[in-house]
Amino acid sequence: MALKLPGVEISGAWEPNDVERRAAWELYVELVTRVSVVPLGADEGLLREALSSLYSLFGSAREILRRHGPQVAEPKRDGQYNFGYLAVAMLNYGVRPLLARWHPALEDWEHRRPADCSRRDHEQAWPQAPQLRTALRDTRQILTAYADLLAAACGVPNLLEAVPTTE
Repeated sequence: MALKLPGVEISGAWEPNDVERRAAWELYVELVTRVSVVPLGADEGLLREALSSLYSLFGSAREILRRHGPQVAEPKRDGQYNFGYLAVAMLNYGVRPLLARWHPALEDWEHRRPADCSRRDHEQAWPQAPQLRTALRDTRQILTAYADLLAAACGVPNLLEAVPTTE
Protein backbone atom coordinates (compact mmCIF):
# COMPACT_ATOMS: atom_id res chain seq x y z
CA MET A 1 0.00 0.00 0.00
CA ALA A 2 1.52 3.31 -1.07
CA LEU A 3 1.14 6.35 1.14
CA LYS A 4 1.70 10.07 0.99
CA LEU A 5 0.51 12.04 3.95
CA PRO A 6 0.26 15.74 4.78
CA GLY A 7 1.59 17.30 7.94
CA VAL A 8 4.99 15.74 7.55
CA GLU A 9 6.50 14.56 4.33
CA ILE A 10 5.83 10.85 4.54
CA SER A 11 5.89 9.02 1.28
CA GLY A 12 6.67 5.40 0.80
CA ALA A 13 4.96 2.09 1.37
CA TRP A 14 3.29 0.30 4.23
CA GLU A 15 2.39 -3.37 4.15
CA PRO A 16 0.81 -3.94 7.56
CA ASN A 17 1.11 -7.25 9.33
CA ASP A 18 -1.87 -8.71 11.23
CA VAL A 19 -0.93 -6.99 14.50
CA GLU A 20 -0.58 -3.65 12.73
CA ARG A 21 -3.97 -4.14 11.08
CA ARG A 22 -5.62 -4.68 14.47
CA ALA A 23 -3.87 -1.63 15.89
CA ALA A 24 -4.81 0.39 12.79
CA TRP A 25 -8.47 -0.55 13.29
CA GLU A 26 -8.40 0.66 16.90
CA LEU A 27 -6.82 3.98 15.97
CA TYR A 28 -9.18 4.33 13.00
CA VAL A 29 -12.19 3.97 15.30
CA GLU A 30 -10.73 6.64 17.59
CA LEU A 31 -10.26 9.02 14.67
CA VAL A 32 -13.57 8.60 12.87
CA THR A 33 -15.68 8.94 16.00
CA ARG A 34 -14.23 12.28 17.08
CA VAL A 35 -14.32 15.86 15.92
CA SER A 36 -10.80 15.11 14.63
CA VAL A 37 -12.26 14.09 11.26
CA VAL A 38 -15.95 14.98 11.64
CA PRO A 39 -16.74 18.60 10.72
CA LEU A 40 -17.67 20.97 13.52
CA GLY A 41 -20.20 23.50 12.26
CA ALA A 42 -19.72 27.21 12.93
CA ASP A 43 -22.38 27.24 15.65
CA GLU A 44 -21.81 23.70 16.92
CA GLY A 45 -20.04 22.47 20.00
CA LEU A 46 -17.41 24.07 22.13
CA LEU A 47 -13.88 24.68 20.96
CA ARG A 48 -12.62 23.43 24.32
CA GLU A 49 -14.37 20.10 23.76
CA ALA A 50 -12.82 19.81 20.29
CA LEU A 51 -9.33 20.43 21.67
CA SER A 52 -9.92 18.00 24.54
CA SER A 53 -11.07 15.33 22.10
CA LEU A 54 -7.95 15.80 20.00
CA TYR A 55 -5.76 15.74 23.11
CA SER A 56 -7.31 12.44 24.18
CA LEU A 57 -5.99 10.88 20.95
CA PHE A 58 -2.56 10.87 22.60
CA GLY A 59 -3.77 8.64 25.43
CA SER A 60 -5.68 6.37 23.05
CA ALA A 61 -2.71 6.00 20.71
CA ARG A 62 -0.32 5.32 23.60
CA GLU A 63 -2.62 2.61 24.90
CA ILE A 64 -2.91 1.02 21.43
CA LEU A 65 0.88 1.09 20.99
CA ARG A 66 1.47 -0.43 24.45
CA ARG A 67 -1.20 -3.11 24.02
CA HIS A 68 0.07 -4.28 20.63
CA GLY A 69 3.71 -4.06 21.63
CA PRO A 70 6.87 -3.83 19.59
CA GLN A 71 5.43 -5.81 16.68
CA VAL A 72 3.75 -2.62 15.45
CA ALA A 73 7.07 -0.75 15.36
CA GLU A 74 9.51 -3.35 14.06
CA PRO A 75 11.75 -2.23 11.21
CA LYS A 76 10.63 -3.48 7.81
CA ARG A 77 12.41 -4.31 4.61
CA ASP A 78 13.13 -1.74 1.94
CA GLY A 79 12.45 1.18 4.27
CA GLN A 80 8.73 0.51 4.59
CA TYR A 81 6.89 2.30 7.33
CA ASN A 82 5.25 0.63 10.28
CA PHE A 83 2.16 1.44 12.31
CA GLY A 84 4.20 2.76 15.25
CA TYR A 85 5.98 5.32 13.13
CA LEU A 86 2.77 6.44 11.42
CA ALA A 87 0.84 6.76 14.70
CA VAL A 88 3.59 8.83 16.31
CA ALA A 89 3.95 11.01 13.19
CA MET A 90 0.18 11.61 13.18
CA LEU A 91 0.28 12.78 16.79
CA ASN A 92 3.48 14.81 16.67
CA TYR A 93 2.97 16.46 13.28
CA GLY A 94 -0.79 16.33 12.80
CA VAL A 95 -2.19 17.04 16.28
CA ARG A 96 0.54 18.48 18.51
CA PRO A 97 1.09 21.74 16.53
CA LEU A 98 -2.60 22.63 16.82
CA LEU A 99 -2.73 21.88 20.53
CA ALA A 100 0.57 23.61 21.31
CA ARG A 101 -0.67 26.84 19.78
CA TRP A 102 -4.35 26.87 20.62
CA HIS A 103 -4.71 25.12 23.98
CA PRO A 104 -2.93 27.86 25.97
CA ALA A 105 -4.57 30.66 23.96
CA LEU A 106 -8.05 29.29 24.61
CA GLU A 107 -7.22 28.58 28.25
CA ASP A 108 -6.15 32.21 28.71
CA TRP A 109 -9.46 33.39 27.23
CA GLU A 110 -11.44 30.94 29.38
CA HIS A 111 -9.89 32.35 32.55
CA ARG A 112 -11.32 35.74 31.62
CA ARG A 113 -14.93 34.52 31.53
CA PRO A 114 -17.26 36.58 33.72
CA ALA A 115 -19.34 34.57 36.18
CA ASP A 116 -22.59 35.62 34.52
CA CYS A 117 -21.53 34.49 31.01
CA SER A 118 -22.01 30.94 29.72
CA ARG A 119 -19.02 28.99 28.42
CA ARG A 120 -20.57 28.91 24.95
CA ASP A 121 -21.29 32.65 24.83
CA HIS A 122 -17.81 33.44 26.12
CA GLU A 123 -16.16 31.18 23.53
CA GLN A 124 -18.23 32.70 20.73
CA ALA A 125 -17.12 36.18 21.83
CA TRP A 126 -13.45 35.20 21.59
CA PRO A 127 -11.86 37.20 18.77
CA GLN A 128 -9.64 34.22 17.87
CA ALA A 129 -12.48 31.66 17.67
CA PRO A 130 -12.73 31.85 13.86
CA GLN A 131 -8.98 31.24 13.51
CA LEU A 132 -9.18 28.23 15.80
CA ARG A 133 -12.09 26.82 13.81
CA THR A 134 -9.98 27.24 10.66
CA ALA A 135 -7.05 25.49 12.35
CA LEU A 136 -9.36 22.65 13.39
CA ARG A 137 -10.55 22.32 9.79
CA ASP A 138 -6.96 22.24 8.51
CA THR A 139 -5.98 19.62 11.08
CA ARG A 140 -9.08 17.60 10.16
CA GLN A 141 -7.82 17.40 6.58
CA ILE A 142 -4.50 16.01 7.78
CA LEU A 143 -6.15 13.51 10.11
CA THR A 144 -8.60 12.46 7.41
CA ALA A 145 -5.63 11.41 5.27
CA TYR A 146 -4.39 9.27 8.17
CA ALA A 147 -7.88 7.84 8.67
CA ASP A 148 -8.06 6.93 4.98
CA LEU A 149 -4.72 5.16 5.25
CA LEU A 150 -5.82 3.25 8.34
CA ALA A 151 -9.10 2.20 6.68
CA ALA A 152 -7.18 0.89 3.66
CA ALA A 153 -4.79 -1.01 5.96
CA CYS A 154 -7.78 -2.64 7.66
CA GLY A 155 -9.50 -3.45 4.39
CA VAL A 156 -12.67 -1.61 5.38
CA PRO A 157 -14.68 0.97 3.46
CA ASN A 158 -14.32 4.60 4.40
CA LEU A 159 -16.77 4.98 7.28
CA LEU A 160 -16.55 8.76 7.01
CA GLU A 161 -18.58 8.71 3.83
CA ALA A 162 -21.62 8.11 6.03
CA VAL A 163 -21.01 11.47 7.77
CA PRO A 164 -22.73 14.41 6.08
CA THR A 165 -20.53 17.47 5.81
CA THR A 166 -21.77 20.94 6.71
CA GLU A 167 -18.96 22.81 5.04
